[in-house]
Amino acid sequence: MITIKEIAAKLNMSTTTVSNVIHGKTKEVSPQTIERVEEFLKKVDYVPNMNARNLAQNESKVIAFAMKARKDKYTNLLMDPFVSELVGGIEETVRNAGYYMMIYISSDITEIMRQVSTWNVDGLLLFGMLNDDGIRVSERYHKPIVCLDTYSIEGLKHFTNVGLEDEKGMYDITKYLIECGHCKIAFLSDNQSGVDLARYNGYCRAMQEIGVKVKPRDFLCIQPEADKINDSLAQICDRLQEYTAVACVSDLYAVQLMSALHDRGLRVPEDLSVVGFDDNTLGQLYRPALTTVHQDVKQKGVVAVETLLKLIRGEQIPSNQIMLGTSLVIRDTVKTLS
Repeated sequence: MITIKEIAAKLNMSTTTVSNVIHGKTKEVSPQTIERVEEFLKKVDYVPNMNARNLAQNESKVIAFAMKARKDKYTNLLMDPFVSELVGGIEETVRNAGYYMMIYISSDITEIMRQVSTWNVDGLLLFGMLNDDGIRVSERYHKPIVCLDTYSIEGLKHFTNVGLEDEKGMYDITKYLIECGHCKIAFLSDNQSGVDLARYNGYCRAMQEIGVKVKPRDFLCIQPEADKINDSLAQICDRLQEYTAVACVSDLYAVQLMSALHDRGLRVPEDLSVVGFDDNTLGQLYRPALTTVHQDVKQKGVVAVETLLKLIRGEQIPSNQIMLGTSLVIRDTVKTLS
């Protein structure tokens, strides 16, 4: 690869002049000189050495995004509509800021720790961290960190979390079901930790306000593994005969449930009201269209990247907890009881 020094010699110019043209610093360079340099660069198909430039500036211009995927839930994490929209928002923001993005996905937090400790990146985004995962990563990685949807953040060093009003969002939609006359309401999820626990707590709070004590059997645990989900949905459909409505932790599970109900000849909302959470494409396109909690997933990714870039620049963040809001989207899957 031809160097700036060699280009300058061939054009009988200083290396500073050539470097300024290459890097767009042309206030002190004449139009004729700019034209000569640019024509020569095209002729030799010059490609800037980004590694050398970034090394000189003591930065890599790379943002890392490490995601922990539950192996009992995902064969391909990026197929989840929520995750794909989140990654899209992150990638676009990273690119527009003049950075590059590196993604690493693993179900093994030890493997994630081993990888991030060797990365020469300017900052790290973490997604899917549970329990002490984030703390363990931060002990090995000492540059700026921003977590997404992480509730187990106590003890994390040099971090910020970008999350959502998950508890409030589920409280609001459960309260909407109650206002529509429902009091026999189940909750569907695959676990009771992190984001799912916050949403479950919102459901419980709304039920307790009307004097309904939530029992363990009101929590319907779906098994998302490919070889178990059909049997799991069959059992859930049978148990839902005790209820008039179900609040699902995500639109994905809501749509899977509605499809299973349809296959059994049960109608939504005539036989059972169903609500979701996220407001993704699945719920919007399914018929009947899903009543759900809206969150701006792309904006969550944008805010996470913008926050990380501020930390990289050494700027102060007012709070280490950034909570984005939610809103109800009323569509066609809730029946009003008389």
